[in-house]
Amino acid sequence: MVPFAGYGMPVQYPSGIIKEHAHTRAAAGLFDVSHMGQVRLSGPGAAAALESLVPVDVAGLAAGRQRYALFTNEQGGILDDLMVANYGDDLVLVVNAAGKEQDLRHLRAQLADRCTIEPLGERALLALQGPQAGQVLARLAPAAARMVFMAVARIEIAGAPCLVSRSGYTGEDGFEISVPADQAVALARRLLAQPEVAPVGLGARDSLRLEAGLCLYGHDIDAATTPVEADLAWALSKARRADGARAGGYPGAAVIARELAHGVARRRVGLRPEGRVPVREGAELVDGTSRTVGRVTSGGFGPTVGGPIAMGYVETASARAGTALQATVRGQPIAVEVVNLPFVPHRYYRR
Repeated sequence: MVPFAGYGMPVQYPSGIIKEHAHTRAAAGLFDVSHMGQVRLSGPGAAAALESLVPVDVAGLAAGRQRYALFTNEQGGILDDLMVANYGDDLVLVVNAAGKEQDLRHLRAQLADRCTIEPLGERALLALQGPQAGQVLARLAPAAARMVFMAVARIEIAGAPCLVSRSGYTGEDGFEISVPADQAVALARRLLAQPEVAPVGLGARDSLRLEAGLCLYGHDIDAATTPVEADLAWALSKARRADGARAGGYPGAAVIARELAHGVARRRVGLRPEGRVPVREGAELVDGTSRTVGRVTSGGFGPTVGGPIAMGYVETASARAGTALQATVRGQPIAVEVVNLPFVPHRYYRR
């Protein structure tokens, strides 16, 4: 157990990180992610209000669907990344643990006169992830079987009224389940009683998301990094782009539009170090002339890949897959190759 964002969090359970990682890839892992922030926005102007803070299409988000979004600043940097779910009569946001108080202040400062903002502090959050997650949850809540990737629904699970999304942070099929906090332990025990399910901690959560090529806020993305630099242009909705129906209107829109049109000086890429030595956050990346061209932002061992993997930012000229670079680890050069992300193919359930 370690302290994290004001919570005591499990790094690993007795089976260990490698086995937890492998179990999630093969069956179903249960993660307690109750440290994440949950916020409800309601009122007739909620969608339009939220659009003024994010470069994504919230007004066009259908009821029963969820979308990845980004809070941006005036320089186009990423204040936080989040999920936005439309439950029909309200929007529910899931934001990062370390930024939830900042995000709540941001929402209240910008939107308090346009919609109702309600932190859902009385709710816990469980993530059931892996290729057998669907059959497990359908056993306890048959309605879950009808859900596809990025669908959301209000579903009763083992007697608890839950907000369920078919999504997650591992690259696998799975669900995130918002449950009243006083019923979370009972639901977790019910899920863990299923033969396919094992508890999984923060260590495997990080190795799973890294293999899936997913960003960790404060490491791979931050307030000085734009969505285009972070290779997250896919998250910038067509309706909000320069030629879209509701172009701009969010912080940093002009910067991001310019980068979409003209490119950026650096990009986030995948990296495969040669050999078995992990290349971790902070390691410098140099080209064949020993010139520094970038830096590693996440790195470690990929259990499914069977070797070290990393992500980082490099100059655009060095961002092409197959480019040979070197990382400096404890004063020693390690050969690395730029590769396409993700390291392990996503297996989201799309039917």
